[in-house]
Amino acid sequence: MTQSRAHDYEIDGKTYEAFVAHGSDPAPGVLVFHAWAGRSDFENNKASALAGLGYTGIACDLYGKGVLGMSNEENEKLMTPLASDRPALQKRLHDNIAMAKALPEVAGGKLAAIGFCFGGLCVLDIARTGGDVEGVVSFHGLLGSAGNTKDKINAKVLALHGWDDPMAPPADVDAFAAEMNKAGADWQLHAYGGTMHSFTNPAANDPDFGTVYSPDADRRSWAAMANFIGELFA
Repeated sequence: MTQSRAHDYEIDGKTYEAFVAHGSDPAPGVLVFHAWAGRSDFENNKASALAGLGYTGIACDLYGKGVLGMSNEENEKLMTPLASDRPALQKRLHDNIAMAKALPEVAGGKLAAIGFCFGGLCVLDIARTGGDVEGVVSFHGLLGSAGNTKDKINAKVLALHGWDDPMAPPADVDAFAAEMNKAGADWQLHAYGGTMHSFTNPAANDPDFGTVYSPDADRRSWAAMANFIGELFA
């Protein structure tokens, strides 16, 4: 039976709140990084689903306790300061890793990380900057590099991508592949045809903005993630 709790923590004097879902015994942890709105029920439910798979799911907070955007305009204002200052974002990501490693529900400090949309960019930056995780999974994440990728990426990488995603066009996919190869990463990319951005979010229904839910891509990408993380912690 899975349980859950809120977990307050501080980064540079500011309070953040994670959602921790877990079983009765410590288990490898899987961090969940949120989309541009902030940590919401969507990410909390993913953490709970990971607990159902036998892991400790940790839905992380990058904006601050209780901060959640309610419109595209608010979401953009929340995300832009971090997306435009990737070193600051990367520091906050590493601080979240340190927080998760110290949780009693996480066995042996073993971690992986998954992320959605903006969170997908976040987990790729964890891998790029040598974050202490076994692997990362990006769901319809932004693929552009910050330009500070390490010479060698040690974390395994899985990118789950909608081929018709206007926020990550084919040129970005090609650049991402070249970046991963140059860094000697163990990487995979699963592209879903006829699929746009936010394909895992049932509330996404704005083709003009490029965000459309796909039940098939949602199901297939979760299965791919489960297989990938199972290999990491086998």
